[in-house]
Amino acid sequence: MPDPAPAFDESALVERARNGDDQAFAELLNRYDRKILRLAKNITNNEEDAEDVLQEAFLKAYTHLADFKGDSRFYTWIVRIAVNESLMKLRKRKSDKMVSLDEPVDNGEETVTREVAVWDDTPEIKYSQEEIKKILDESVESLPPIFRSVFVLRDIEELSTEETAEVLGISIPAVKSRLLRARLQLREKLTRFFRRKGDNVFAYL
Repeated sequence: MPDPAPAFDESALVERARNGDDQAFAELLNRYDRKILRLAKNITNNEEDAEDVLQEAFLKAYTHLADFKGDSRFYTWIVRIAVNESLMKLRKRKSDKMVSLDEPVDNGEETVTREVAVWDDTPEIKYSQEEIKKILDESVESLPPIFRSVFVLRDIEELSTEETAEVLGISIPAVKSRLLRARLQLREKLTRFFRRKGDNVFAYL
C-alpha cells in the first residue's frame, strides 16, 4: 500500500515560506485558492473580479509574509486580505448602488426587529433548484457590502463569529448585529418570491 499523504501543517508551511521556501507558499495557495475564489465571488458576484481578488490577495500575502505575526491562522489572515480586496472592487464599481439611503447607521450594538411576510406555497413547487439558487444569489448580491461580507463569512464560508470579527476588524457585537440585519434583509427580499407560512428561508440556502 502507498504511504498515506502527510498531514497538512499550516504553521510549518508558513514558517518555511517565511524562510524563503516558495514551494511551501505554493502548497498554501493550493490549499486555499478555491476557498478564496469562492469567497471573492460571493462578495463581488463577478467571476473576473473574483479571479483578480485571488491573485491580488495571494500576491499581497506573499510580499507581506514577514508581517504575518502568527497571532491567527494564516487562512484567517488571507481571508482578511481577500475581503478587503473584494470590498475595494465593489467601491470601484460606479454602478454599485447597493447601500440604501434609508439604511440607518450601524453602530455595532443595535438590534433590529421587522415584520416578515408569510409564505403560502413551497419554493420547490414554484421554482426549480436552479431558479432558487439564482434568486438567492441575487438577494445576497443586493445586500449592502458591510452586511454582505459578514453574511458570506458566517453563513456561507462558516467562519466563527470570533474569526469573522478578526477578519473584518470589528467587534463581536458588530458581527452579530450586521449578521442579524443581513438575514432580515434577505428574508424581506425573498418573501417577494416565496410565500409559505411559517417556513424558514435559510433551509434553502
